Amino acid sequence: MPYSYTPHHFEDFEEGQTFESVGRTVTEYDFVMHSAFAGDWTELHTNKEYAEGEEFGERVAHGPMTFVLATGFVYRTGILERTVLAFLGMNYMDIPNPVHMDDTISLDMEVVETKHISSRDDAGLVVIDTTMTNQEDTVVFEGDMKFLIKKE
Repeated sequence: MPYSYTPHHFEDFEEGQTFESVGRTVTEYDFVMHSAFAGDWTELHTNKEYAEGEEFGERVAHGPMTFVLATGFVYRTGILERTVLAFLGMNYMDIPNPVHMDDTISLDMEVVETKHISSRDDAGLVVIDTTMTNQEDTVVFEGDMKFLIKKE
């Protein structure tokens, strides 16, 4: 599985182009760091005894943490290194299944749109459709990410 690609400028992206991230295992440390950074200490994510009695039977990752992990995978590939000007948002985002502690997750990406922006000579829009799965190929995140990317 690839771990890094060459940084891409706007002109390097083509609709249908795909990228694949490396995998990483989600740990207790990830849960604690996200809670500390976000200030979200919801018991479903931080209280083992409480979470065992709830729907998933154990602590699960925060929804926003799942999103942050997905964006981290995009950046970790290296395709946006020193070429991204801004993350512009998403048209949709779904978290159909939880991320559990000790899950190993990875992200598949596909460029679904490239668009010149009339108000910008130096950058264009690139939309990347993403699907994050765990070690069992269960989808835990889907969404399209919109980026403003430098032109060469």
